[in-house]
Amino acid sequence: MKKIVKTKRVVLSIVCLVLGFMIVYSYRITQGSNSNPHKITDSQWEQSLRLRDELNEQEEKNRELQNELNTKHEMVREFEAELANEAQVYFNLAEDAEKYRMFLGKVKVKGSGVKVTLSDGEYDPNEPNINNYLVHEHHVFKVVNELYISGATAVTINGQRLKSDSYIVCDGPVITVDGVPHPAPFVITAIGDPDVLAAAINLTGGVKDQLVNDNVVFSIEKENEIVLDPILGS
Repeated sequence: MKKIVKTKRVVLSIVCLVLGFMIVYSYRITQGSNSNPHKITDSQWEQSLRLRDELNEQEEKNRELQNELNTKHEMVREFEAELANEAQVYFNLAEDAEKYRMFLGKVKVKGSGVKVTLSDGEYDPNEPNINNYLVHEHHVFKVVNELYISGATAVTINGQRLKSDSYIVCDGPVITVDGVPHPAPFVITAIGDPDVLAAAINLTGGVKDQLVNDNVVFSIEKENEIVLDPILGS
């Protein structure tokens, strides 16, 4: 009986010892968890300040670089605008040069336009003056001038290109263009807007009516494609 009581005391002592150890351990753990988790050392604080200063410095550099980039972008836009203006100027000069070449007959020209044919009137035995039913240089002049005024870029007479200093002279039943004789009928071909050119020639009281009144046989056709060769030689 005494041995049993003694054994119980030993077990109870061990239990109390373990329980006490657990209480002490739990207390220390609790104390450790209740301490400030955000508390940092002086070295950590100095490092944090240094990193913050570096970040601020980097952000300032980024702002400076961004401003510089914006300035460069503006310079590029201004440069592109200047190039565009210069390109437009060169384009206009090239376009004008091409127009002058066409006007001088230096280049082949292709496009739509009109073909005007002037033929002598039918012989009238009751008309003693033969000149009253022949095509003369002033008839050709009227057609050519009206075509140029209406926007024709190139004109030929019987296939011969006209240039800025071309001259037309009547010599009996033929006319000479820059010294080259051409008999009737006279086919005047012009490149330009067919509708505009035809409307100008057919205008009431205009060139067509004047030619018809002079007994000139007149016809005009619109052409979708006309090719005029350049003037050869000097």
